[in-house]
Amino acid sequence: MLRILGISRSTYYYQERTEDSVQTVSEGRPAPGFSLTTDKKRIGDEQIKEWLSELIAGDGYVYGYRKITYALRREYQLIVNHKKVYRLCKELNLLRPQRRLRLRHKKRLARNRVITNSNELWEMDIKYGYIEGEDRFFFILSVIDVYDRAIIAYYIGTSCTAHDAVHTVQHALWKRRQFEEKHKPVIRTDNGPQFVSRAFEEACENVGVEHERIPPRTPNMNAHIEAFHSILEEECMKRHVFGTYREAYETVSQFMHFYNERRIHASIGYRPPKEFYELRRQGNADTAQVRV
Repeated sequence: MLRILGISRSTYYYQERTEDSVQTVSEGRPAPGFSLTTDKKRIGDEQIKEWLSELIAGDGYVYGYRKITYALRREYQLIVNHKKVYRLCKELNLLRPQRRLRLRHKKRLARNRVITNSNELWEMDIKYGYIEGEDRFFFILSVIDVYDRAIIAYYIGTSCTAHDAVHTVQHALWKRRQFEEKHKPVIRTDNGPQFVSRAFEEACENVGVEHERIPPRTPNMNAHIEAFHSILEEECMKRHVFGTYREAYETVSQFMHFYNERRIHASIGYRPPKEFYELRRQGNADTAQVRV
């Protein structure tokens, strides 16, 4: 019809915005202008704003918008979420100022380095896997040595917390006998919740390990662990459909052993990581510097 009339689709669907247009929220969905109570009664936004002002003037003067949301639900049986309360509070200029968080640990940004030996720089990251038979995900947390490409330690589980990350780092230090070394490896991670947590930062401080984090949206600065996860995806995860967590755990563990013991790498002289690491310790292997 539009083609026959010679009207473009964009012209047909265009609607001029005026001051009387329906107010929209950030996603572009029209704001309804009301909320329901538990007994299905409509309450207009203007009435809700009055209630907000009364709450702030009364007992709620110390509340933020999340607590005010619960207060509205308790006092007026209003069905409302915190996003709408935030929007209305912002319109009324009732939002409390944001607290300034004092970080106990200084954030160290990853910097360019030249790596000339094992145990100088380790990269650490998390990969997700899927168990189809149980319809749930599982986590693989790995620590790779940038120089010799070995997966020093790893964790597999149905959850992954900061404490799991701490235990994985401790296991890696124990396997490489680094606890007594004066200069320990630098650990590089992204900004995942496990790595920015207080527990992880304190654990790194306690064992004398420097922890640095890459800037947001710069996965190339964690390239070696990202490359390993691509290998893990292509050569292991895509080749199996896991029915149980136990099956996933055993399959991934077997691949980790294969990767370290038998899979050859061009960057380390076409040797497996474990063989190269042992030769390097004995002074019988050499490789170019690794720039990161």
